[in-house]
Amino acid sequence: MLRLYSALLSLSLIWGLSFVFIKLLLEAAGVWGTVVVRCLAGAIILLPVLWVKRKEVIRPIPWKSLVIIGVLNAGVPWGLITVSETKLASSSASVLNATTPIWTGLLGFLLFSTKLSKAQWVGIATGFIGILVLMDFNVQELVGESFFGVGTMLLATACYGFSTQYTKKKLGNTGVVLITTISLLVGAVVGVIGMLFTQPIEVDKLLNAQSLLVIVGLGCFGSGIAQLLYYYMVKEGSPEFASTVTYVIPVTAILWGYVFFKEPITTQLLIGLLIILFGVFLSTRKVKKREKVLVS
Repeated sequence: MLRLYSALLSLSLIWGLSFVFIKLLLEAAGVWGTVVVRCLAGAIILLPVLWVKRKEVIRPIPWKSLVIIGVLNAGVPWGLITVSETKLASSSASVLNATTPIWTGLLGFLLFSTKLSKAQWVGIATGFIGILVLMDFNVQELVGESFFGVGTMLLATACYGFSTQYTKKKLGNTGVVLITTISLLVGAVVGVIGMLFTQPIEVDKLLNAQSLLVIVGLGCFGSGIAQLLYYYMVKEGSPEFASTVTYVIPVTAILWGYVFFKEPITTQLLIGLLIILFGVFLSTRKVKKREKVLVS
């Protein structure tokens, strides 16, 4: 458990800063260019590791499942998060990201036959109340122009929730390095496709010390090493345990957002965060043994 909690803490620190890195990279790389850069930078540091461990790779390789994970745990959600950060402060985006465990539980129930206790259902409902508080109860934001902020962020976390459950079910015996590397390469392909229809990467703007540092931070650490830690927690712990990394991410992201961008830490933001985290706590509690017997 010590290793799992160490991985959890490390991942929360890395991903908390990633929200800031996305903001810094957006202007030069664009939405989908940011996805390409972070995926390729992460894959580059993992390919040599995968080559060294090639004899340990499971056969036959589950290509279909790996591609699905690459699309739904890297390419699409990272694009949606980047879109969100064109409209939201990085701190608000990180708070909405904290709904990932709620989606993990809900989609696990709907699609993967996961049993949920009454407390978990209350947690899911509580989490969505927290989202409404963060939005100042302006539900129209989800259907109006502001959809490209709150709405896209929620879609991204739903992708995370699905892919977490799918990884545990379909790739339980697949090596972490293989899952991570292939998902990043697939994510890069998704980014290239998206970039064909949107803003291209302005290479000249990336050739400076700050941009290169951001690429290393977001790609090598935020994508490569972080994805290794995440899949390690899914495989050695559980999908629910891995998704609890979003408990700590908002705290670090809010602090980084204030340090780098002077983003205000409002009362509404903090109240929304606390309600969402309470919902996450309830929604990730294990079903009691007695309840399992009753529903089986």
